[in-house]
Amino acid sequence: MPQIKVGKYLTLDDFCKCTLTYQNYADKIDPFPKNREPTIDAIKDLNQFIIDPIIDYFGLEKFKLTYGFCSSDLKSYLQKKDPITGQKNGRVAPELDQHMAHEVNIKGNYYCQRLGAASDFLIKDLATEELVQWILQAKLPFDSLYFYATDRPIHISYGPRQKRDIWAFTPQRQPTKKGIEHWVELAKQI
Repeated sequence: MPQIKVGKYLTLDDFCKCTLTYQNYADKIDPFPKNREPTIDAIKDLNQFIIDPIIDYFGLEKFKLTYGFCSSDLKSYLQKKDPITGQKNGRVAPELDQHMAHEVNIKGNYYCQRLGAASDFLIKDLATEELVQWILQAKLPFDSLYFYATDRPIHISYGPRQKRDIWAFTPQRQPTKKGIEHWVELAKQI
């Protein structure tokens, strides 16, 4: 497949092949969208409105994409257990997280009714709280933002709803707004 630019800095390959699960099973996974045009357009919008401004400010060398687009093949492998560790290859919530963008299932329904696209990334040598604070101060028009921990990637999505919803997660992986009330208030001002 020819290289397709999805933003100023990233290609579709970057977005589709960045996960550790894909890298571990690359010979078995088709990482690319099947509903190509609307999915690629959603990924381009995510880049234009969210990722490009972040890379413009922090630099491409500091940007580390850890999860971009999730194809139906990747989804299947994320749900499987690693034969060596016995642990699931990853966590996936296609009905919620927008990583499958505009992909449709065999019945022709969107995997996620909240259209748009999502990515997980971090900025090397920067506390994740500082990244979230910068996103809010820059008034980037995100849909959802998930903060997991100071040293973990954030999840951020862009879609037509642009609801500016922010969640933190407890060590037990439960969503909460406790401790991030100031971010919730800043997001309301965007």
